[in-house]
Amino acid sequence: MTKCDRCKAETKNLSGSYFNTEMICPVCEEKEKNHSEYENAKRIEAANVKRGNMNFPGIGLPEDLKIK
Repeated sequence: MTKCDRCKAETKNLSGSYFNTEMICPVCEEKEKNHSEYENAKRIEAANVKRGNMNFPGIGLPEDLKIK
C-alpha cells in the first residue's frame, strides 16, 4: 500500500494529478475530474507534453481542492 499525496489515505492505486505533481488516490482523482478547471488543466498539460516539456508542473491546485 502507498499513500495519496493529497489526502494521505492508504491506497493500492495512484494517478498523476493534472493540476500539480501529486500522485493521488481514486477519490481525489474523481474530485479533480469534477472540478470546473479540470479540462483546462488537461489541455494545457497535453500542449506542454506535445512541445516536449515532460516536466510540466501543472497549472496549480485550485484552492477548493486543497485538503485543509
